[in-house]
Amino acid sequence: MSANPIYKPSESKREEFRKYLEKTGVMDALTKVLVSLYEEPDKPENAVEYICNKLSNQICGETLTNIQANLKEALDKIIELEKDNAELKVQTEVQCAEEDVPAD
Repeated sequence: MSANPIYKPSESKREEFRKYLEKTGVMDALTKVLVSLYEEPDKPENAVEYICNKLSNQICGETLTNIQANLKEALDKIIELEKDNAELKVQTEVQCAEEDVPAD
């Protein structure tokens, strides 16, 4: 599983890292998610996506899927507003040209 099978961290480094994970709540969060997956009666097709969604829900109160949907919605709105802005610029230029006033 390790990228380098020859390298083996010392026991003290492992213990230090484990304590860090416990102190920062990583172990607890992962344990909760894995228990949730274990207790899930209908196992999801994509366990990694399930874990990501559960972790993101714990962290920010939303699933990764919801966050992605909100992002897509926001990007679509930006595109719509950019089109509106371009149309308004053209209208302003036309109006200024008709009135012979320089457009800024």
